[in-house]
Amino acid sequence: MQAIADAIEEGFRKQGLRALGSEGRTEGRWALMDYNDVVAHIFLEPVRVFYNLEGLWAEATATEVKDRAKPAPKKPKA
Repeated sequence: MQAIADAIEEGFRKQGLRALGSEGRTEGRWALMDYNDVVAHIFLEPVRVFYNLEGLWAEATATEVKDRAKPAPKKPKA
């Protein structure tokens, strides 16, 4: 869970953005990271089932975010 939160934070930092706030990261069971237009919720499976955010936001439009393809490594010049 912490690695996911760190990766999200690093990705936003590279864009020059910092979280407006975050909660739960030190407990290691869940985290909320607020970037104003984007709020990341990270849960361990039992905690995710307990909070059931998908059920609470059932009428909201879902947006899938996919990882970008990584560029091929550059070949050294001969």
